[in-house]
Amino acid sequence: MRYKTIVGLEIHVELMTDTKIFCSCTNEFGGEANSHCCPVCLGLPGAIPILNKRVLEYAIKAGTAFNCDISRYIKMDRKNYFYADLTKGYQTSQDDVPLCSGGYIEIETEEASKKIGLGRIHIEEDTGKSIHTEDDETLLDYNRAGVPLIEIVSKPDISSGEEARLFLDKLRSTLKYIEVSDCKMEEGSLRCDVNINVLDTETGTRTRVSEIKNLNSFRSVVKAIEFEEERHIKLLKEGKDTERETRRWDEVKNETVVMRAKGGESDYRYAVEGDIPPFYLEESFIKEIQENLPELPHEKKERFILDYDLAPYDAGVLTQSRELADFFEDTVKYIDDAKLVSNWMMGDVLRRLNEEGLEVDSLRFTAKDLADLIILVKDGKINNNTGKKVLRDMFESGKAPDVIVKEKGLIQISDEGQLEAIVDEVLDENEQSIIDYKSGKDRAFGYLMGQIMKKTRGKANPQVVNKLLMDKIKER
Repeated sequence: MRYKTIVGLEIHVELMTDTKIFCSCTNEFGGEANSHCCPVCLGLPGAIPILNKRVLEYAIKAGTAFNCDISRYIKMDRKNYFYADLTKGYQTSQDDVPLCSGGYIEIETEEASKKIGLGRIHIEEDTGKSIHTEDDETLLDYNRAGVPLIEIVSKPDISSGEEARLFLDKLRSTLKYIEVSDCKMEEGSLRCDVNINVLDTETGTRTRVSEIKNLNSFRSVVKAIEFEEERHIKLLKEGKDTERETRRWDEVKNETVVMRAKGGESDYRYAVEGDIPPFYLEESFIKEIQENLPELPHEKKERFILDYDLAPYDAGVLTQSRELADFFEDTVKYIDDAKLVSNWMMGDVLRRLNEEGLEVDSLRFTAKDLADLIILVKDGKINNNTGKKVLRDMFESGKAPDVIVKEKGLIQISDEGQLEAIVDEVLDENEQSIIDYKSGKDRAFGYLMGQIMKKTRGKANPQVVNKLLMDKIKER
């Protein structure tokens, strides 16, 4: 391939601490504008920031999960730039000594596994939020100012929009597993910037890097990368170059739009944060965090393969989120058939969740309810098709499966004596179908089965009916 796409990502992740990074204000999404503020997060003169210990813990958990080296020396810096929602005129961040350095995230492409290197993970504070009104006014809400962030910077190892999506999927899943962030892009707790350029492998010519800011969905990330890839290649073919600029994704036009010229690191005029003296972390502090790290997605996947005898693909799907994995294991507690539970969850349950854009924690029924439904089908009290109908009702009503089955009279008829009379009745009414079947027309048997199911309103046990029908036809 002549052209090589080079992509690096910068991901800002809000941490789920109770309070902000440098003060005791509540760290909470929403609320009345400017109701979670104090002199520290408003940047008022004389206010002294104090670093939240929990922020360090969460950042170290993330760094450990992503195979980073953890710095023992902690130093905060001032990143100077002007923006209306930046209360102090600078952002308290980390420059030359990030908390975490190196590391990688391994993704599974269709061809093979691939390690995407990480440059760093550092801690910093979030800015406030600008709100633009219909009257061309800009209002400022500082509730978000001082919310703790980790910035995860990848190396330029990503080669496509799909690889970026896989990387972000793995990153989000892992962060949710270790419970450091809810990663809700719609609430801004995970935001992604893309840096992209293209190399002509034949000539060695490459375009300047373009930055796409604040992409609010994985879909937007993929589309923005694909758009920029085409734009950069077109310019290379024309013998032109890109401008070093910052762009944004326009969802309506499906294209990137220029925001401003892109500056360099020197423009930020980093300086040591004088209000937070540097310090060293104790080894015992780091070790305790690392030893108590929750089970990671790849570890859980391997355990599912071993403990539940699941295929690697099935285990991968069921462990793609902690909530899904937990729901699976909770269900298996009530029915000792992991493969059957896996089939139901990967089939009808996940299909419905994906169709409606729902998460597992939004289900209106419990793991025990799902287990009870599967047991009803397994024991032959309802057939598989009826089970699927009951599941749909469970999604909509939240009722237990036995309640739904009872209310709608769905219990399967398995009594041979009761079914025998119905089979005889159908055969008496369809003598030609008996002749057709005996002459080799197999579809006639299906027709007779259909007539029996119709008379029983779908409640007849298919296995029992099949045997009875075979025996009765032979007798005639």
